Amino acid sequence: MQEKEYLGSCHCGNVQFKVVTDAPELTTCDCSICIRKNALMVKVHESKFQLIKGEGSLTEYQFHTKIARHFFCNVCGIYPFHRKRVSPDFFGINVYCLEDFSTEGIPVRATIGAGML
Repeated sequence: MQEKEYLGSCHCGNVQFKVVTDAPELTTCDCSICIRKNALMVKVHESKFQLIKGEGSLTEYQFHTKIARHFFCNVCGIYPFHRKRVSPDFFGINVYCLEDFSTEGIPVRATIGAGML
């Protein structure tokens, strides 16, 4: 897949962002938060992520080691992205928040987050 720019948002539109990705793979995670939110993620370097609007509408949640930073819209509750724990210069983007993004043909890798110490 060739690199492409995607616009993303939460459900209510208060949080809007754009990413550039070639989406080589998508990931799921079995940690205690990811299993509950059931998101499908694409990893994007921070240089290819731009928050367009809604910084004041984001609520941050951290748990366990408090390194990963999970962001939620404080109006509609949708989880659009997080700053990754293992590679903090990358974002995990919830592909279900991206406009015109198709998961078809992209391999999905299950990550083991529950066992991370």
